Amino acid sequence: MQKVASLERFTVPLGGQEVELQQVDFETGGMSFLRIRIREGKRFTIFDIDPATAKAWGEAMEAWARAQLPRPGDE
Repeated sequence: MQKVASLERFTVPLGGQEVELQQVDFETGGMSFLRIRIREGKRFTIFDIDPATAKAWGEAMEAWARAQLPRPGDE
């Protein structure tokens, strides 16, 4: 048995994919995962990742986003 709680939900502006982040807690084993559900039309892609992988993935995405955004004073 598992307990699922929605954490965040958003739609990608270009492409229209629906992304939902969920916390999944398993009663047996005590491990929690981050579930990433991406809906494209009728198709779903689902990733269940552990905390260390979520941290590495998040840091990589944040570093990429920072490099793409203009800095204050840049024109």
